[in-house]
Amino acid sequence: MADRYLTVAQVAELLGTTERFPRRLIAERRIVFVRVGRHVRNPESALNAFIDANTVQPIGDRRSSLRRAA
Repeated sequence: MADRYLTVAQVAELLGTTERFPRRLIAERRIVFVRVGRHVRNPESALNAFIDANTVQPIGDRRSSLRRAA
């Protein structure tokens, strides 16, 4: 299946942020991007990989591991 290439505005909308955040990710080389002339596009798969890499999993039930003081 072919990968979709997203504009900065589309990436920002999917992430629920302003356009400044994806532009910063691109400038810091923290996300894969493609230059098409002077335009910048992000492969949708790269965006999904970025989200997966930065997803924090919840810790299990901490109440069972905490002990109460007497």
